[in-house]
Amino acid sequence: MNIKQIYELAIKMGIEADLRGQKTVSKLLRRAKEKYEKLNKEQKAEFDIEKLSNPFADTRIVFGNPGKEIKKILVGIDIGPDEILLADRLGGFDMVLSHHPVGKALADLHDVMHLQAQVLAGYGVPINIAEGLMQERISEVARGIAAANHQRSVDVAKLLGIPLMCVHTPTDNMAAGFLQGVLNKEKPETVGDIIKMLKGIEEYSTAQKLNAGPKIWVGHDEASAGKIVLTEITGGTEGAKDIYEKMAQAGIGTVIGMHMDEERKKKAQEAHINVVIAGHISSDSLGMNQFLDVLEKKGIQIVACSGLIRVNRNRKRK
Repeated sequence: MNIKQIYELAIKMGIEADLRGQKTVSKLLRRAKEKYEKLNKEQKAEFDIEKLSNPFADTRIVFGNPGKEIKKILVGIDIGPDEILLADRLGGFDMVLSHHPVGKALADLHDVMHLQAQVLAGYGVPINIAEGLMQERISEVARGIAAANHQRSVDVAKLLGIPLMCVHTPTDNMAAGFLQGVLNKEKPETVGDIIKMLKGIEEYSTAQKLNAGPKIWVGHDEASAGKIVLTEITGGTEGAKDIYEKMAQAGIGTVIGMHMDEERKKKAQEAHINVVIAGHISSDSLGMNQFLDVLEKKGIQIVACSGLIRVNRNRKRK
């Protein structure tokens, strides 16, 4: 496979796993094309043309020849100058792959957060309320990201001549899809059942041994789970802090998330929403592993670094 084929595969798998459904994502891409056609020449020159075929602004080839053939990749949850220097020092890597966005993908991270409003609507929160609450949060994230040194890692990759790609929301979608499949099968009735279910997944059981396993942040073992949602597994980063009251009104009982700050935890508690934090890096690893397993089946060697808990389910199926 070459870099472009790996990139296109990530987008395809991300769309297939998207909680919004493939029809909704296709509709969003059509709207992007219609919007682009209405732009003037100057606006078209500034437009990120990738958005016409890729609905995930936080996933990009940030450096490298798209036609380069890839046989061995260094993969991590966070890729910075250190990991790129490691790839150069060890030698033999055709590309470095990051989960968390870097470069232009980081600068546009907030764009993928619109996904959260649409997912919430699918769980019963009125779309106008979800969009209204998310809009200020999206602006907040955009302002916060603006101060970052987006190109730092990209510049190191360029100087060393090592291709660099990031795949964020597509693999978070894959993590959410995997968890939804387990939820459908296990049908946990209590919050404690959810914790037991998560610990049965290798990425989370490994994290448990590292003192970073699944935890109950709001609720208790015997609390009824009610309607369980995965609104905080994908969608860029944490959503609006005032959304939990609206979630409770929509009949949601428990949120499974990657992480949650103290302010949002208190808001969920006030709304009597149970919160199970599966774990950030372990959840990221779960999603990445769905993608990496496919790459390995296509003959690409994967070397894990930077927190990635590599679980190869290809080997488990043999």
